[in-house]
Amino acid sequence: MLCSIQSYAMRDTRSEIRPKLGIRLWLCGGWLFCLVLGALFAPWISPQDPLAQDLFAARLPPFWVAGSEPGFWLGTDSLGRDVLSRMLHGARLALIVAFIAGTLTCLIGSTLGIFAGYYQGWADRVISRFIDIWMAFPPVLFAILLIAVIGTGMTSIIIAIIIIDWTRFTRVVRAETMSQSVMDYIASAQVAGRGKFSTMVSEILPNLLPTIVVLLSLEMGIAVIVEAILSFVNLSISTDSPTWGGMIAEGRISIHQAWWVLVFPLIALFLTVLSFSQFGEGLKDRFDPVLR
Repeated sequence: MLCSIQSYAMRDTRSEIRPKLGIRLWLCGGWLFCLVLGALFAPWISPQDPLAQDLFAARLPPFWVAGSEPGFWLGTDSLGRDVLSRMLHGARLALIVAFIAGTLTCLIGSTLGIFAGYYQGWADRVISRFIDIWMAFPPVLFAILLIAVIGTGMTSIIIAIIIIDWTRFTRVVRAETMSQSVMDYIASAQVAGRGKFSTMVSEILPNLLPTIVVLLSLEMGIAVIVEAILSFVNLSISTDSPTWGGMIAEGRISIHQAWWVLVFPLIALFLTVLSFSQFGEGLKDRFDPVLR
């Protein structure tokens, strides 16, 4: 009787969780999908040239505020540049940095983590000590220092993010690998005559994928934030190129005269980072064998 009651309770819990997971996946995935489409087709769907300046159209409000003009849906900045067009082109840089830096960081950090966690021994000791030393540096200050040394540009931003954030993947994947290595299915694979490398790739790695997916989505959100921070302090790409961080820095100065220059990039940045985080969590829960 007790087992049947527990099974019914678990079914009720799963039935309550699944609609929430579906809503979260659809909302976050929908925002990211629209953002990717907007970034890909920015040169064609942007209502204005993001670099075109018109001082006679400076600080025009959004379309629903009195004093707006047709063609400037989200208003203009202090130089008369269209806010919506600059946001769409800024999304291209943010997503490129997020996908490239996040993927490379995931590959490097996860590879080191699974090797350290499965083979252990001297490899684990060397990698663990190196992680401890590397994480002693403040990440944001370290990123600014790296950009100042190697120069500005998209490639420099990606390199800085990879150098800083690979430790996050390595630590988590190492711990998960060590917990998986003592499971019975690993012992069965070794008894069956499989080699260590084959067991690691075919048995352990598939069980680590949900965790890696969550870390990857979180890293993409962090990469967007890092790019925005570097743009905010003029250490990203050219100051003329549209970036969310640059727009936020400019809008901070003219917040009382043109609040929309600050608010809209902030909303886009917040929704993007939140969507990356929640989308990864939703995928993990959706494909978690326990919930299935």
